[in-house]
Amino acid sequence: MGRWVVCAGWPYVNDRPHLGTFTQLLSADVYARYLRLKGEDVVLVSGSDEHGAPIEVEALRRGIPPKELTNRNHRLIKRLLTAFDVRFDNYTRTESPVHRKFVRGFYREVERKGFVYSRTLTLPYCIRDKRFLPDRFVEGECPYCHASGARGDQCDNCGRVLDPTDLIKPYCVLCHDTPVPRESKHWFFDLPKLSNHLKEYIQRNPNFPENARNFSLAWIKEGLKPRSLTRDISWGIPAPFAGAEGKTIYVWMEAVLGYVSATKEWAEKRRRPNLWRKYWQQETSKNVHFIGKDNIPFHTIILPGLLESTGDHYSLPWQVSSTEYIQFEGQKFSKSRRIGIYLDEAIELEGAEYWRYALISLRPEAKDLNFTWEEFERKINTELNDVLGNFAHRTLSFVRTHFKARVPQYDTNRTSEDGVLATLERAPESVEKRLEAFRLKEGLEQVLELAREGNRYLNQKEPWRVYKTDQRAAGQSLGISIQILATIAIVLQPFLPASANKISRSISGVAPAVWAKAGRCFVRPGTRIGNISPLFHKVSAKELRTRIEEIRNNRPLEAQA
Repeated sequence: MGRWVVCAGWPYVNDRPHLGTFTQLLSADVYARYLRLKGEDVVLVSGSDEHGAPIEVEALRRGIPPKELTNRNHRLIKRLLTAFDVRFDNYTRTESPVHRKFVRGFYREVERKGFVYSRTLTLPYCIRDKRFLPDRFVEGECPYCHASGARGDQCDNCGRVLDPTDLIKPYCVLCHDTPVPRESKHWFFDLPKLSNHLKEYIQRNPNFPENARNFSLAWIKEGLKPRSLTRDISWGIPAPFAGAEGKTIYVWMEAVLGYVSATKEWAEKRRRPNLWRKYWQQETSKNVHFIGKDNIPFHTIILPGLLESTGDHYSLPWQVSSTEYIQFEGQKFSKSRRIGIYLDEAIELEGAEYWRYALISLRPEAKDLNFTWEEFERKINTELNDVLGNFAHRTLSFVRTHFKARVPQYDTNRTSEDGVLATLERAPESVEKRLEAFRLKEGLEQVLELAREGNRYLNQKEPWRVYKTDQRAAGQSLGISIQILATIAIVLQPFLPASANKISRSISGVAPAVWAKAGRCFVRPGTRIGNISPLFHKVSAKELRTRIEEIRNNRPLEAQA
């Protein structure tokens, strides 16, 4: 049995989570469920990323303390995770006392090992507001594409990463005054010292996908730069360095340590405070990460560099599974323009299983996804309902109606069944192969393909027709179909746990899902078939468009928790 930490990228809680944010959380949940079915020792962690300039700016805009904003959104996310059946062992937050203490202690150790230094920078300062203007506290004209409204950390128009001093005609976002240059001392992580080690680590890790490997090696080839550790803002974790009073740790450089602190907090809740070390500081333990593609270098370079700099023998990321961007009907998600779908809206529109299916079956593993209501309708109606739901319902209802709700006698030694039984036996391995390669979308496709095979088999055998003249032959095909359905209930479990459990409960006698049983004929003749109802219903893109507008019109745009 292996020991795993499955990590989902932390949602930034300046706003409600949308479908793109949720994809990482859902992907991690799917993989953790799969590992548990295999009997692995798994801790699934994530949390709310709640520090930094964007949240402080948003709180100031609303006239509330930052903690009030993050409390609200953290509670909302926790409720939504429950609603979508995403089950973390520890979904925490960066305001957690465990995280705050861990980060400060971690950076004191990194400084002690010689990987932290300080230097003085000239930064924009607002005289009216009496504050430095890091990141999103300052906006101006982008020096590259010359778009207006570029922020001090990035231009949304061209995507370039910026420094506040790069902006043309900068202004304070709070009062719109032009800032003045002023000196400020800051601390840096000396990442270039680890260039050779990180290059070797990336090159010898066979598990990294090609895009993550190439992207990371290109970063190293260009020359790694020291990473800023501090900011002149009050909302965050106080920097632990001597002379850094009034400064906080830069949000990116503390949130990325949250995977470790979340595991530590989980262990402390179990009253085994040192248990976390078995998951992070033993050679045989593995940690895997589900993130968006824009976060690749933080997980392949910066996090490994930080962990390695301590000399504490941390397990470095074993796999980083990144997804591309999600657009909504050809446009970027935008709260102000009401473009996109937010999770609290999604769960009002349809049940969790519909979204779990759609988001994994559409998971943008190789290219950006353009989500449309028509594609959602197609996925639900022609795949989930017509293939999977149809096979389950027709099989179970026929057995209940014509065989007194008992699995009929069947024979697995018949030569005529060799083809379908071989397909059944191979199916779990096909799903497993894709999941082991972190191709979750393809893994779900293999589950659906097994349901398609079940439908083809039933259509070929026609038990509804044969039953009139040969009940044993009809029972044979239905008995085999029940075996296919029982395996579907197992391999579907990571993706659609509620639907998988519903199938299992219908086949009364089926034990709790264990991956090793999948692909076998293990449901005995005579097993009772319980009450059944259709697993899914069809949806309408037109109706969904109407309903989401009704939801938004009946609720203020900024309604949160």
